[in-house]
This record gives sequence, structure tokens and C-alpha cells, in this order.
Amino acid sequence: MKPIKLSRTGWLILTFGLFIIMLAGLGVVRFQQVSQQEALKEKLELVQTKLARIQTEKLSQRQKELEQELSQTLAEAQAAKEILSQPLNSLAISDLLWATAQASGVEIAELSSPGMSTAELEGVPCSVLSLTTRVEGELTGLVDFITGLNDALVSGVVKSAQINIPPPGEAKPSASIELAVYSYQGE
Repeated sequence: MKPIKLSRTGWLILTFGLFIIMLAGLGVVRFQQVSQQEALKEKLELVQTKLARIQTEKLSQRQKELEQELSQTLAEAQAAKEILSQPLNSLAISDLLWATAQASGVEIAELSSPGMSTAELEGVPCSVLSLTTRVEGELTGLVDFITGLNDALVSGVVKSAQINIPPPGEAKPSASIELAVYSYQGE
């Protein structure tokens, strides 16, 4: 093969043509890069928007849950405060003891109290009326009395109950019971 002979003008036109083709190729590549960069930028903005919305929704939902929990706790505290705010009336408590004993079929043999004192119940300052009683009767009546007393005392609690069952024929079964009745002291 013979080499092609071109004049100087031919070489110049050929070089210029190749240069134009290379520039066109570079332009196409750059255009594709810019298009791809714009598409990625749009996707990034969309993902960031979704992420912000998801986090906001989760935080908003958690805030609602916590507010609901707080209002429920405040309502429970208010209910407990109302129960404990009832004034302590030793006569009313004595009447409750006698009525519960009569309903259970037992007799109160002793009833004593050291008087009022103060204590904290779950961190809340309260007045406390401590009582000690001894009742006599049949075993089922004693159990009914203790259970009924614990149910009847809304702001009180049976702290201890000890049932004594003597040998048959000696004496009646008896129960020694310690209880405490609480009343809210605050405000």
C-alpha cells in the first residue's frame, strides 16, 4: 500500500475534523455526566425529605404516646389522692370493724390504737391510724373477717393477721390483726 499524500491544507482539514469529532465526543460525555448528576441530586433531595418526614412522624407519635401516658398517670395520682384525702375518723373505722365482724359472724375481743402518726406512702406524706384487734369465732368467720376488712378499707391495709387455733374444747379460734388506715396530709 502506498501512503496517502495529502497537501498541507488536507492535513489541516483532517486534523481539524478529528479535533471536532473529539470535541463532540467530549461534549456528549459531559452532557451525560451533568444529566446523571442532576438525577442523583434529585434522588438525594427526595430521600432527605422522606427521612425528615419519617423521623418527624416517629417523634410526633412518641410524643403523643408519652403525653397519653402522662395524663393517665396524673389521673391515677388524682384518684389515689382523692381516696387518701378522706379524713380519718376513728369512730367510722370502729363502726366499719364492728359491722364487718358482725357480717362475718365473729366477735371483737380487743381493739386498741396507739393513735395517729405520720408516714410516707409511696413518697406521699400521710396521716396513719394504726389499729390492733383480736377477734374470736369460727375459722371460716375469721378468714371472712380478715378478707372483708381488707376489702372494706379503701385507704387502709391489713398489715398482718395471725390466726390461733387452740385444741378442741379449750377456747374459740382467734385472730390477731394489725391494720393501718392512711389519709393524705398535703395541700
